[in-house]
Amino acid sequence: MARPLRIEYPGACYHVMNRGDRRQNIFRVDADRILFLDVLASTCAKTQWQVHAYCLMSNHFHLVLETPGGNLVAGMKWLLGTYTMRFNRKHCYSGHLFGGRYKAQLIDETAPGYLRTAADYVHLNPARAGLLGAGQELATYPWSSYPAYLSSPRKRPAWLRVDRVLGEHGIQRDDARGRREFRRRLESQRQTTQASDLAVMRTGWRLGGEDFLDRILEKWDGKLREHHGGKEKLETDLERGRRLVASELARSGWTAKQLATERKGHAVKVAIAQRLREETTMPLKWIAAELHMGTWTHLNRLLHHAK
Repeated sequence: MARPLRIEYPGACYHVMNRGDRRQNIFRVDADRILFLDVLASTCAKTQWQVHAYCLMSNHFHLVLETPGGNLVAGMKWLLGTYTMRFNRKHCYSGHLFGGRYKAQLIDETAPGYLRTAADYVHLNPARAGLLGAGQELATYPWSSYPAYLSSPRKRPAWLRVDRVLGEHGIQRDDARGRREFRRRLESQRQTTQASDLAVMRTGWRLGGEDFLDRILEKWDGKLREHHGGKEKLETDLERGRRLVASELARSGWTAKQLATERKGHAVKVAIAQRLREETTMPLKWIAAELHMGTWTHLNRLLHHAK
């Protein structure tokens, strides 16, 4: 069976979900969830993603995210690959952690209500899974973005964006009163949500209005192909990587020839490689080849010692 096409464009929103291989746990202890959120924070810094909601269960996770750069695939490759590598190293495992491809359901980013529907679905996940008793509030589950929505802005991670979901709930101010209203709405939904209301989130590859498909096709077949290098499309990570290398070479007074002839472990090369790792999702193999630093394993050792 052919794999479904990953549709990407600047400003696209998604409900992303992935499970452990053979439904095994991807979070064995709470420290694993903290590790995942750390990797998610790094991914957002590299890709400029905006996360609107998340929920970490035992054998799967949910994300509702927005991609200003139209770079879901590159970001997910970094997120899943980096978390798997660190999880395996921590627990002395090897091999696959996640089972198959992640689900990426496109969300209508322009019509009101659909982003709210996806975020509410994610925030209510612990209650649907039976992890909360009848007397426990939704906010007592610590591994979702819902408690952060009820906290003051200074206590939230910088990569979590709450204003759009609050706005679609009709809550215009992110203050104590607005947060109390948000709590009331979610607790009410917890009691009244029907199975039929959830079906739209569990099936299909898109969530949106009747004209959403037309708008997707227009973006996919039109602007992104005709204006690949224009202002309408943000630069890809490959372009960002090459621009960064050129900028660093100019700042260091190096030429492309010098980059190719200087020793593999030169401090200038290591510094450029560090920036590429911090600010892009380009893999070690690409960085090593681009900077003439030998094998990716050699580069990995250089970066480890440079920390």
